[in-house]
Amino acid sequence: MHIAIAGNIGSGKSTLTRMLARHYRWEARFESVDNNPYLEDYYNDIKRWSFNLEVYFLKERFRDLIAIQQASHTIVQDRTIFEGVYVFMQNNHDLGNLSDRDYETYMELFGQMLEMVHLPDLMIYLRASVPHLVGNIQKRGRGYEQAIQLEYLENLNRRYDDFIFNHYKGRVMVVDKDPLDFEHHPRAFAQIVDRIDATLFGLFPEAT
Repeated sequence: MHIAIAGNIGSGKSTLTRMLARHYRWEARFESVDNNPYLEDYYNDIKRWSFNLEVYFLKERFRDLIAIQQASHTIVQDRTIFEGVYVFMQNNHDLGNLSDRDYETYMELFGQMLEMVHLPDLMIYLRASVPHLVGNIQKRGRGYEQAIQLEYLENLNRRYDDFIFNHYKGRVMVVDKDPLDFEHHPRAFAQIVDRIDATLFGLFPEAT
């Protein structure tokens, strides 16, 4: 089974991925951030490095997705190939950071990849406001993230909502992150677990 955690930068994806993996004894898979050879360059010069960064992420996420589909156990994944394309890459293209030529090449490659993969069994969308995202970004203190502009986060939030609510065809569980500190409050985490149990296993009536 494939469980995906989706959400903007600073929404708490990695934290929830670790907590769910520990709770359910699932395998956790995280996207390549700290070891990404393009990320710091990207934030210093977005237009120059956008195509390089997006192709690197596409390659990494596709490799992970193939491995997930071949696994015989449940894997919970921090960010998927789908939002990487339909949120982050689309945002970069629309902002003029990727040329039409690079965009077409990228989308042709992604289209070929789609013939070999399927949607996650469940995507959990951590929906958070920009102030909440900024607070988390500042708290974790990654140097290259401190230059992220508010407008960039706002654009990504709009694209996430559009992707999740209007385009994504798989099963989604939306979690409003702002009032839910699942990292430090066990009851908040238990609410998420109950909803997952209801959705995947039918163990509890899912809250409306």
